[in-house]
Parts: sequence; structure tokens; C-alpha cells
Amino acid sequence: MDFLQRLFRLERSQKRLVSIAIDTVFLSFAFWAALLVRVDDVSVLLNTNNWALLATIIPFSILAFAKLGLYRAVLRYMSLQALTAILLGVVASTVTLVFVSYFTDATLPRTVPIIYAAFALVFVGGTRALVRSLVGSGVKRDGEPVIIYGAGVSGRQLLNSLVLSHEYYPYAFVDDDKALHGSVIQGVHVHSPSIIRKLIKQKAATKVLLAIPSATRVKRKEILDRLESLSTQILTIPAMADLVSGNKLYSDIKEVEIDDLLGRESVAPRQDLLTANITDKVVMVTGAGGSIGSELCRQILKKSPKKLVLFELSEYSLYAIERELSATAKELGLNVRILPMMGSVQRENRVQAIMESFGVQTVYHAAAYKHVPLVELNVVEGVRNNVFGTLYTARAAIAAKVETFVLVSTDKAVRPTNVMGTTKRMAELVLQAFSKEKHQTRFCMVRFGNVLGSSGSVVPLFRTQIANGGPVTVTHPEITRFFMTIPEASQLVIQAGAMGKGGDVFVLDMGASVKIVDLASKMIRLSGFDVRDEFNPEGEIAIEYSGLRPGEKLYEELLIGDDVTGTEHERIMTANEVHLSWAEYSKILERLDVACHAFDHETIRDILLKTPTGFAPTDGICDLLFQQTEKNKPTVQNVINLV
Repeated sequence: MDFLQRLFRLERSQKRLVSIAIDTVFLSFAFWAALLVRVDDVSVLLNTNNWALLATIIPFSILAFAKLGLYRAVLRYMSLQALTAILLGVVASTVTLVFVSYFTDATLPRTVPIIYAAFALVFVGGTRALVRSLVGSGVKRDGEPVIIYGAGVSGRQLLNSLVLSHEYYPYAFVDDDKALHGSVIQGVHVHSPSIIRKLIKQKAATKVLLAIPSATRVKRKEILDRLESLSTQILTIPAMADLVSGNKLYSDIKEVEIDDLLGRESVAPRQDLLTANITDKVVMVTGAGGSIGSELCRQILKKSPKKLVLFELSEYSLYAIERELSATAKELGLNVRILPMMGSVQRENRVQAIMESFGVQTVYHAAAYKHVPLVELNVVEGVRNNVFGTLYTARAAIAAKVETFVLVSTDKAVRPTNVMGTTKRMAELVLQAFSKEKHQTRFCMVRFGNVLGSSGSVVPLFRTQIANGGPVTVTHPEITRFFMTIPEASQLVIQAGAMGKGGDVFVLDMGASVKIVDLASKMIRLSGFDVRDEFNPEGEIAIEYSGLRPGEKLYEELLIGDDVTGTEHERIMTANEVHLSWAEYSKILERLDVACHAFDHETIRDILLKTPTGFAPTDGICDLLFQQTEKNKPTVQNVINLV
């Protein structure tokens, strides 16, 4: 076995020379063995005609094998193509033997070519198959013992990848297909999933590797629900699309995606809606470096806009997304001019100048402060960026005669209990008011819940906490949230924007809400740990409750009223909600602007409460500057003492 390992570590050219030398020996042995078996006289070894015959057929045979690609095949991955090459090569060698013996003085019995062909097949093909079986049947037994879930093509490819590594030792397959149960694939037995717990205990398996990239999300969720109780780490290979595109390999094992746990099947996007506001148009994305903004840019780029304007306040975020998009455009051969523009949506003249200079036709306004606790502690900046930033960007769009303006909103704008949600609802009111005015810009807004993997998502936080040994912190045992993947949310935003007629509030179908503590428990168990609680005090990782943060809701909503209608897209609905005219709303914004300039937090709170946003705060004014100012105010007793 050590000899085989050393052989496999040779350079590719060296391996080919070794293969040619071995085949030369095998073919020579097959030739003499065929003669001895047929003639049964060792004197044939002294016949110079026989040696001349052998010297003629060996080069022709080796050349035939080379032309058929035998020496390009990797032995440990020997396939039907390699076996075909061996068979055809032996046939070519035998035919050469017959023709050369016929046209020379060599006297060759008629049955010798047949015997020679049989020996050549055994020596050339049989030895390769033997070595291949030795490699595939577990030359390597080191590494962590793992079970591969899925014995199809992907599972077999994964097995081949793992055999070469020193990290994992695959000792069993499990598969739902009963027809595969009891079979052996390259020395690894295939079992029913019903005995997976027994298999794990047999070898103290540390991981289960999911090799089912083409399975639907619903099917993957069913499998994960069954595996969850094992408290063994579950890893998976990339999705089939990534494997086919070449972006990922079978050996790129990773943690289970959270969208697999949700079991939500994404709907194929409608290409006509994706391209309507993008293809051959000048498109601008504000907040282009954020979680949603950057994904919007990726989706937009694929639809070949004329120009893509990236508007971003953060220098590094702008640099990162511009570099990524430029590389993607070059890779895909897209002739799209990408324009990285730095600036704030609170500078109306800057935004308007960019829109007019580049002739922007479509705007996706994703720039916003989204983190609820941070906006609670920085109220004025939250109002300035979310409300007035939207106001200035919308006014700039009207002045620049932008065709379509799409606001990326949030479920937290519905009956908000925090300042962030209220400011986003007020941003919606800005666009709803403008939509009733006379101009060329069509305004609409798209409202959805949390996206997986965003900068504020609990998922990366939970992963970090689990990796550090816990505890995993959840704010409240009953808290729930809606979740959607960033790519799906971005595609739906683009499609909804194409359907807008003016002033539309689109609501994305987020599916069922998810209990955060259940999500945390699943992540812990699928990472190979037990949850430590009163029922299982021996568990490795505990879940602790930190309490609701300022302004945080237990349950999120997506709609304000019941006046909801469907659209031509099954995942997009439209809500008809109360809004103000621009004449009414502009007076509110004027007062709010003055209050923000004076840092008058009490007046700001009063305006937010009186504006028809449904604001129902659960906390007092949490702004840090306000609290410090209140703390520094002289009390009545202090004034008396001074007197």
C-alpha cells in the first residue's frame, strides 16, 4: 500500500512513463504466455522471428493505447471510458499481431492471437481494476469517521474527493432509495437512514455529510428535521448550480444553510419583470455597499444595464462592491459602465447632480439605518437618514426626471414600536405623497422582513456563539421573525418595482414566521451539540435570554390593514394604506426638520406619535445624547442649594 501511495505522488509525466513501461512488460508477458500455452515448448523463446514479431507489435500497441487516451486517464478515477480504451487497445494490438505474423516468416498458430488477447486484457485491464479497487476500498482509514447522506452521483463524487484527503474517513452511505440499500460503492456500504443512529455509534461518527445538492428545499428540510435529534454535526456540499457552473467543488464542504432549515422554495423570477427597469437603462442604487444594496447591484448587473451607478457613504463598502462587480462584468463579458459615487443621501444637490449628469432612469433606494437599537440610541441621525434622506433623494429624482423610484422598506414599518420602523413608515409616506403630485417619476415601495446573512441577521451571531462554545443569546423565548434569502428578496424587489403604477406599497410573501429560539436550537444540534437546559443539564451549549432591546417587537407584521390584493406575481402582494397629501405632509416634515436641528427629542417624539404611522413605543426616549443632556440639567434642589 505504501508503494501505491508513493506511486500516486509522482508527477503526471512520470506516472505515464511508469504506465508505458508496465504495459510493455504485460504485453510481452501476454505474448510469450500465449505461445507457451499453445505450443507447450520453451524453444519458442529462442526463435528470433518471435522476438522480431514482439518488437513490432509492442510499439503499435502502446501507440494505440496512447491515442485512445488510456494514459490520460487517472487510475483512481478509472471510468468506463478507460475500460473502453483498454478493450479497443487490446483489439488493435491483436489485429497488429495477426497482420504482422501473416506478412512475415513467423509461424503463429491461429489460436495464439485469441489467447494473447485474453492475457493482455487480464494483465493490462485487470491489474488496473485491482489497483483501483484497492484505492477505492479504503486504502485510507485515517481522518474523522463520517457518513455520507446520498449515494447518488454527488455522493460518489464526494467519496472520491474524501478518499484523497486526510481530513475525513467515509465509512458508510445512507440513502432514501431502497433499491440502493445493501449495495457497495467503492468498498463503502449503503444503508437505510433508519439505522443512521446505530451507524454513528459504531464508529463514533463526528459528522454527517449531505450529498443531495439537487434536492428541493422542502426535501432537505425533511431530512434535516430527521437528523436534528442526532446532535451530530451536519455539513453539506454546495448547491447543484454552483457545482455545474464550476464555482464550487464536491470537496467544498460547508455548514448547512439556514434557508434549508426554513424549507422555503424560491419561485423562479419572471425575466420580463427583472429586465423591464434595467436592461439598456441607467440604474442607480443608493446604499450600494449594504447587504440588500450590494445584492441588488449583483442582480442588476446580470440584466445588462447601460450604466450602473453605485451610491454609497462608506468608502470601503463602495470600494469592495465596485471591485467585485467590475470583476464579474469582465468575467461575464458584460459591457456595463460601473460608476462608484461616494456621498450621502442627505446631500440633495449631490444626489441630483449625479442623477442628471448620468441620466439615471431607475433608482433603487436601499440607503437607510436599519439596526433598531442603534437608531433608538441615535434618534436624530435615524430621522435624518431614513426620512429626510428619502425625501431629498425622491426630490432629486423628480428634478432629474427619473422614470422609476423604488424604496426598499421593512416589515418594521408596520405598527412600529421603535424609531427605526417609524422612520421607514414616514419614508413610505414621503413617496405616497409625491405619487399624487404631477411629475414624471413613478414611485413605489417594497416591504419585507429579515434577510438571511445580512449585517444585522441573528444567523452569523448564532454561528459565532456556537463556535465559541456558547451560550447562544436570544432576546425573548417567544420572539418570532420572518426570513428570506438576500438573492430572493432582491429579485422580488426588482420585479415589484416593475409592476408599480405609482404610490404602490408592495409586500413580499415571507412565508411563515420563525420562532428564533427554535432556530437557535436547530443550529446548535445540527452543529453537533446538545442544548443545555433544565431537561438536559449535560448539554454542551445553553440558550440564554437577554431581554427585548429598546424598541424591539415580539412579532413582526407585514401589513397595516386588511385591504390587501394579490398581483400577477404569486409572491408579491399590494397593500392599500392610509397616507397624506403632500400639502399636509410637508408641514409635518418642516416641523420635524426644525426639531432635529435643535436636537429637541421630545418634540421629535411628539411628531412621530401624531403622524399617522401607528407608532406605539414600548420605551421612553432612549437617545444617548438626550439622556446625557437630561442628566446634566440642574434639578430644582440643585438650584435651591445654589441660591
